Amino acid sequence: MSALPNDGCYTIQTILSLPDGERAELIDGCLYDMAAPSVIHQRISMGLSRVISNYIADHHGSCSVYAAPFAVFLFGMDDEYNYFEPDISVICDPSKTENGKGCDGPPDWIIEIVSPSTTPVDYVIKLRRYQQAGVREYWIIDPQAEKTIVYVADKDPVVYSFTQPVPSGIYPELSIDVSKL
Repeated sequence: MSALPNDGCYTIQTILSLPDGERAELIDGCLYDMAAPSVIHQRISMGLSRVISNYIADHHGSCSVYAAPFAVFLFGMDDEYNYFEPDISVICDPSKTENGKGCDGPPDWIIEIVSPSTTPVDYVIKLRRYQQAGVREYWIIDPQAEKTIVYVADKDPVVYSFTQPVPSGIYPELSIDVSKL
């Protein structure tokens, strides 16, 4: 995932005018093309969505899980220079999705599954923007390195190998064994 060259800033209009089937993210006016996910990426994404959704349902939680493609407007829908599609978004405030167009404001929990082409964006650019927007919990899952880095607001990041269960900051009783997905 690298920024596409441009003569100026891209806007949400650029995203909305992409041909069918073409996806990109817009971060601070820079457009980042999104390649099709790999099999391991899809396996992890589907497994995480299922585990988290089942946990919420089993515990009568009020949060909802959304898997990509799902629009996230971190700084509100009036921000025309930022449009994110995290791999997984957990949203606990139902008013953020009432518009029917995505999440209006920061999700509570975002999970990104990196690939070699998305590493710099997920580890640096998105981390910074997610923290600035107030995302409470951000997981970076790196299948190549077989590790998960967990960022919880106001705490130091914690790195887990794929051999360790990863606890959720939002749901303290939930731990996920990524290696079993």
